Amino acid sequence: MWLYAALRFERMSGAHEPLILAQGLRKSFGDFEAVRGVDLSVRAGEVLGFLGPNGAGKSTTMRMITGCLTPTAGTVTLCGMPIDQDPIGAKRTFGYLPEGAPAYPDMRVEDFLAFTARVRGLTGAELRQRVNAAIERLHLEPYRRQSIDTLSKGYKRRTGLAQAILHSPRILILDEPTDGLDPNQKHEVRQLIRDLGRDCAIVLSTHILEEVEAVCTRTVIISEGRTVFDGTPSELDARAPASVRHNRLDHVFRSITSPDTRAPAELRAGSARPPRPAPKCPTR
Repeated sequence: MWLYAALRFERMSGAHEPLILAQGLRKSFGDFEAVRGVDLSVRAGEVLGFLGPNGAGKSTTMRMITGCLTPTAGTVTLCGMPIDQDPIGAKRTFGYLPEGAPAYPDMRVEDFLAFTARVRGLTGAELRQRVNAAIERLHLEPYRRQSIDTLSKGYKRRTGLAQAILHSPRILILDEPTDGLDPNQKHEVRQLIRDLGRDCAIVLSTHILEEVEAVCTRTVIISEGRTVFDGTPSELDARAPASVRHNRLDHVFRSITSPDTRAPAELRAGSARPPRPAPKCPTR
């Protein structure tokens, strides 16, 4: 509960302004253009499901948003801070769970989290309190003194989530957060995302359409580096014909991303929302 109280206290102002604003993102690797003008705008209280087939440009886009990759064109602003102008300040605003949840395998769970907390500028009693709170929230207590390389895939993923939330970030960027988790663990992590999503701006990259229905308030789908849908999960579901009774989101996803079944351009026109004005939220 302490962690959530800290999150809510830090977000009492600027709650309705977008915390993430990406405009016209493009990324080329030689002659190949992986991302072709993607716009994203995410406010506090929104959990954005970011979807696309393999090779669509999802991970490349997320790397540009987090400052791990420089865009060929376009801008990223986090809590009013352009990431190209103030990279350190902008990176203080978010927690990031990269694909595969990389960590130092020979470190114990609590040591890795304490190391991450020190990198984030936490010290003393506050550091210990936040590490303990993250361990408790992710049910890592039995494994806190276990080295990361001995953990199951699911508990490695939990450790990655713990390091992403321990500094109470205003923004969370999660790449496949439930990958490797069993059904019970997925339920717990989805509940955590819903709880954090009341105050944070969250971008959740996933291949699991069930997860979009379970936790997301908005959905953006990209295909071949371009945005082909931006709307709510219910708006996405409404695109399925009435004759489709089961796996409706799966049907729509295939229809707008598969080269063989893609909907005509006029059906997709206007599905991507224009970017919202640049935010001017207070910095921490």
